Amino acid sequence: MAGVWRVVVLNDPVNLMSYVVLVFKKVLGFDETTARRKMLEVHEQGRSVVWSGLREKAEAYAFTLQQWHLTTILEADETD
Repeated sequence: MAGVWRVVVLNDPVNLMSYVVLVFKKVLGFDETTARRKMLEVHEQGRSVVWSGLREKAEAYAFTLQQWHLTTILEADETD
């Protein structure tokens, strides 16, 4: 069975909160409320899982977020 992978955005001292919200809306299709909530998770907790699913799509999202200069990693979801 193909495992589930998580796209995790990590906090960084560089990007403005408004920029992170913009990127989440543009890349992940989040609405304003979701984008803000996820950005605050990154800001306050140091990380946020912004998407999970099949590895190929997870890698594509992670790559795109990295192109927008967000610090992004992939994690295998061990719970499945």
